[in-house]
Amino acid sequence: MPIHASVKHPHDDAPDTADAFHRLTTLPDGPERDAVRDRIVEAWLPMAERLAGRFRSRGESYEDLRQVAALGLVKAVDRYDPERGNAFESYAVPTITGEIKRHFRDHMWTLHVPRRVQDLRNRVRFAGQDLSQTISGRRPTVAEIAEHADLSEEDVRTGLEALESFTALSLDAELPGSEDGYSLGDALGGFDPALDTVVDREAVKDRLAALPERERAILYMRFFDDMTQSRIAEELGISQMHVSRLISRCCDRVREQVLRDAAA
Repeated sequence: MPIHASVKHPHDDAPDTADAFHRLTTLPDGPERDAVRDRIVEAWLPMAERLAGRFRSRGESYEDLRQVAALGLVKAVDRYDPERGNAFESYAVPTITGEIKRHFRDHMWTLHVPRRVQDLRNRVRFAGQDLSQTISGRRPTVAEIAEHADLSEEDVRTGLEALESFTALSLDAELPGSEDGYSLGDALGGFDPALDTVVDREAVKDRLAALPERERAILYMRFFDDMTQSRIAEELGISQMHVSRLISRCCDRVREQVLRDAAA
């Protein structure tokens, strides 16, 4: 059964498929029904491609957009119910457009961006495009975009930041103005083993402060001034053996107290 365009529609690429849809609902699953379905999809493909063309300037290839739009068209054909009395085009357009927007949201953003921020990005982008046609020689200001898009200046700044979140630079990308190929990866810090020392010092700080003054002095000379036990003994006028026992006793006491606090 041929599909033709005998009825006028808002667009030239909107064929008359009412009879084909009604026939589709009466056919059981099988080759004949699949053939009618395929002819409907083929007839509406030009409209799907036209909708895909609206998104060509957003960083995705047109061929990929066409495939996503075709997928949306197939979903629209499968879900459309002609008994509701609505024209297929009025159902298919939001279905196809929604599929394309979902593709951008789920597959094109390098960073996860909340839906509200994505909407702000689009409003800011469209406002900037409109203003660029009336303002020459410079970019529109935040205040001008806010007034044109009916947004607060804070929302405009959020949208402008989101404009840079659609894609990400490689860590191997050379930094602007750098010499000798200095890249983003070169600017990243490495693992700092001293971080574990910071945690340990914070854990024992209160317990060390509670020790008698002489024990604190001995531990400080041994572990911070890096003095030997013999030098500490000479400094305090006691035997090296006594210094060794005091260090061991203080360390054991502090360790037990810290472990007890951690288990509490």
